[in-house]
Amino acid sequence: MQQSVEGQQLVEGTLLWEPSPDRIENARITSYMRWLAEEHGLTFASYGDLWHWSVSDVESFWASIVEYFQVFEIPTGTRILQRGQGVEGARFFEGCKLNYAELMFRHDPSHLALLHVEEDGSVRRYTYGELRASVGSVAEGLRKLGVVSGDRVAAVLSNTPEALIAMLATVSLGAIWSVCPPEFGTSSIVDRFSQIQPRVLFLVDSYRYGGKDFDITEKFVPLELAIESLEVVVVVPGGHRTADAIVPEGSTKRITWADIGRDEVDLEPTLVDFEHPLWILYSSGTTGVPKAIVHGHGGIALESFKVLALHYDISARDRFFAFTTPGWMLWNLGNASLLLGATVVSYNGSLNFPDLDRLWALAEEHEATYFNVSAGFLEMCFNSGLSPRTNHPKLRIRTVGSTGSPLSPSGFAWAAREVADDVAVQSLSGGTDVCSSFLAGCVLLPVHAGELQCVTLGAKVEAFDESGSPVIGEVGELVLTEPMPSMPISFWGDEGGARLHESYFSHYPGVWRHGDWVKITDRGSSIVYGRSDATLNRGGVRMGTSEFYRVVEKIPQVTEALIIDTSELGRTGELILFVVVSDAVSAPNGSLEVTPATEQLIRGVIRKELSPRHVPDRIVPIPSLPRTVTGKKLEIPVRKVLMGAPAEATLSASGVEDLAALDEFIAAIRSVGLAST
Repeated sequence: MQQSVEGQQLVEGTLLWEPSPDRIENARITSYMRWLAEEHGLTFASYGDLWHWSVSDVESFWASIVEYFQVFEIPTGTRILQRGQGVEGARFFEGCKLNYAELMFRHDPSHLALLHVEEDGSVRRYTYGELRASVGSVAEGLRKLGVVSGDRVAAVLSNTPEALIAMLATVSLGAIWSVCPPEFGTSSIVDRFSQIQPRVLFLVDSYRYGGKDFDITEKFVPLELAIESLEVVVVVPGGHRTADAIVPEGSTKRITWADIGRDEVDLEPTLVDFEHPLWILYSSGTTGVPKAIVHGHGGIALESFKVLALHYDISARDRFFAFTTPGWMLWNLGNASLLLGATVVSYNGSLNFPDLDRLWALAEEHEATYFNVSAGFLEMCFNSGLSPRTNHPKLRIRTVGSTGSPLSPSGFAWAAREVADDVAVQSLSGGTDVCSSFLAGCVLLPVHAGELQCVTLGAKVEAFDESGSPVIGEVGELVLTEPMPSMPISFWGDEGGARLHESYFSHYPGVWRHGDWVKITDRGSSIVYGRSDATLNRGGVRMGTSEFYRVVEKIPQVTEALIIDTSELGRTGELILFVVVSDAVSAPNGSLEVTPATEQLIRGVIRKELSPRHVPDRIVPIPSLPRTVTGKKLEIPVRKVLMGAPAEATLSASGVEDLAALDEFIAAIRSVGLAST
């Protein structure tokens, strides 16, 4: 597939960037490879050779990560890996002790740890010493409330310093952290937290988004009543209420943020087992009650050291700026750059308020070196003609990370060309399941348009064909055939592991099936084509949805698109294309219609650039396209609605960023008879 970029035809796989000798020389992974040679006599001629060793000698690789980053002591005789049935049931470093929070504070206490920016421009700064002191105070407050190792502490908080401090305070005690952003609906929060029965809830009273202030105190009582395990609610001021936080005089359940952090006590983390639960993340929540995914202290620590240092090339010199909310695993991974002594730049607000240039302006002002955003944001910048390097000549960004969905070849080229000089574009693919990236970048390797540079170290990712055999240069199921330490240790409440097995291991026994279509090239790079359970299969021709969007969304009249195939095994259904178009017209019944000219254009482009088999049966205009809080399109839940599931229950607000867009979408599909009333 070709796309026009500045008058040229951009082909997927076009070389866009190569690392300079100086960049290779000073990379963290180069230092690691030198250390392997000097300390263990292991030499590798290329990244590919290093990767093959990391997945063929799994125990030695992960032991080297522990040793190189000095994560914890490995007692003599420790069994580094105890295998289960293939990948399923594997356990690492049994008997080893650590604490994730303790690892954050091994750096110069005067070095800047956190630089936080609010949407109104206000800034707060914490050195490592100041952050440690705040974490120690809140940990002491939790301890006085009776919180002990294994208890759950939940939070409804924005991306603020309070969220990071509360998380580190919780896990320093061996308690288990879980968080939702405040824009989630009450029922969505209850769906998550009622599963895990937290004793304490941190609850913000307000937040600002898109220039508007939102007071969420109406959620207080419903949450307190619905989450029966709650003993204490810590009210955190969001800064956008006209009155003080609501804590009635004499209240026995609610206290303030100031109350819990009142005592100045040095942080004393509790050492826990390698697989002691660290936090609970959740599946997207758009297909029913979310699965509560439990990760362990050790696995997350090792994976974070590995991917942030050896793939993202993060060190104490860096400022890591990721646009995220606490409801996305990118929040956890971005904060983990503290493990490496970096400065976290956090932002609480809208990514495009007052315009698309806002994040780039913040990146320049606060000297971000690693900038991580959704592919959707980069595509919007590209389509708008924005040039960050022109608007912000002092940008220091060395690497742009793109995640959430596949980035188009043109999006790659735009970022490489328009952000700054010598910028590596890293498209990343992994997810909440491992709180990291399976497929990512590496400073040793070139960047090709539309391709993820490499499979990460220690991750034996393969593409399986329909018979379960690995293939190169062909699209297949993304699978993991060797275990990783950051795989979930369990789903909360899943006694016996039946749901965990069904989610990852039921399709290929002993092999992790991730649910994405991927093609691994003969040079070790990869291309992700979208979810394998949302794939378009028309007349035996399979196509990933991202490939469809790359074609349709470059049509000038089309702003966004969502494609759904309602076919089932043995039955051909409809191929339905939902579009946000610039020239939609109102029908007599108040619904939108696509003009005949635009509909003809869309069908013609699809027929020519994709295949005649993928011309949609119906094209349905919608006012706007609802997305999850991580920027993903609702392909799977929308398909369930079109197959007969109830709209409100299936298109749960728990994972949707814009509730108004969701309501408009449901109304639109009902107006043309595609959803039940």
